[in-house]
Amino acid sequence: MHPCAICQRSRAQIVRPKNGQKICKACFLDVFESEIHTTIIENDIFPTRGERVAIGASGGKDSTVLASVLKTLNERYDYGVEFVLLSIDEGIHGYRDDSLETVKRNAVQYGMELSIVGYEELYGWTMDQVVDKVGRKGNCTYCGVFRRQALDRGAKRLEISHILTGHNADDVAETILMNFLRGDLPRLGRCAEIVTASSTSTMKRSKPLKYAYEKEIVLYAHHRQLDYFSTECVYSPEAFRGSARSLLKELEKVRPSSILDIVRSGEQLLYKDIGPSKKTPSVASGDPNQQSTRKQTQKQEGPRLQTVGSCKHCGYMSSQPICKACALVYSLNKSNALVEVLVTEEPS
Repeated sequence: MHPCAICQRSRAQIVRPKNGQKICKACFLDVFESEIHTTIIENDIFPTRGERVAIGASGGKDSTVLASVLKTLNERYDYGVEFVLLSIDEGIHGYRDDSLETVKRNAVQYGMELSIVGYEELYGWTMDQVVDKVGRKGNCTYCGVFRRQALDRGAKRLEISHILTGHNADDVAETILMNFLRGDLPRLGRCAEIVTASSTSTMKRSKPLKYAYEKEIVLYAHHRQLDYFSTECVYSPEAFRGSARSLLKELEKVRPSSILDIVRSGEQLLYKDIGPSKKTPSVASGDPNQQSTRKQTQKQEGPRLQTVGSCKHCGYMSSQPICKACALVYSLNKSNALVEVLVTEEPS
């Protein structure tokens, strides 16, 4: 093997999937952590010392690496932040109950408080019950909507207003592809943001692993000998995201930089909520100059974003009078699942 491309002393043991760089184990661990620290600093993810921040912890590789790295970086660079693990129990027997045992061990190992919130407690349904009712097709719609809201509710119980998730570069690229394939232009720009917040909610979400490749996260977990749960959700193979993931993997084989290329492209898709359109000249007269002016105005306005408000039932932020979670629970309780509910897999 060649000498490490960074230190030039040790033997290269790892070829980075992100850029093909041949480096030693020590340099890989250092550069991986340093890149995440750079992401945190450049995006001002922790602007307030003394802040309590929740880490969405599933026990999987991403959230486990996130918790481990943040503990290390907080001690190394003194962010002055207190991290709390927040887990969601979807109620999937043989999957989530086992992964939560991993989270509990991590909480002890990292010295972090752990809070667990369940679907059954919040919505009166477990995912096993949902799947029994609606079948496997479309079940990820329910889980995605419920999980996002459950994280917010769990954080509020802890009096926390900032949630960190383990979404990596592959996840973000997949979501961008999904929204593109569905023609969901308004979400394309939002899903690529590293820090998101809403004018109607005090909850902020951040993705410190946004530029980290999934393969490198696995390598980091392996070389740090981290304890994580590696079994895939038994219901996820039916999800539309799986198709986007397969497409992304094929692109990565041809061009390893495809993942970050797609992420960067998503970052460029910024849309403005321009409000009511300006009055344009009438085209009733057939005046070609007026028609040209109207077309030009439409091009400049671009796609309109939905106005975000609050759900009448639960108060959660929603672009409709009733949020998706409440609509889905209503359909389940009425034994009429997915009636008058638009089925779209909730993006990360």
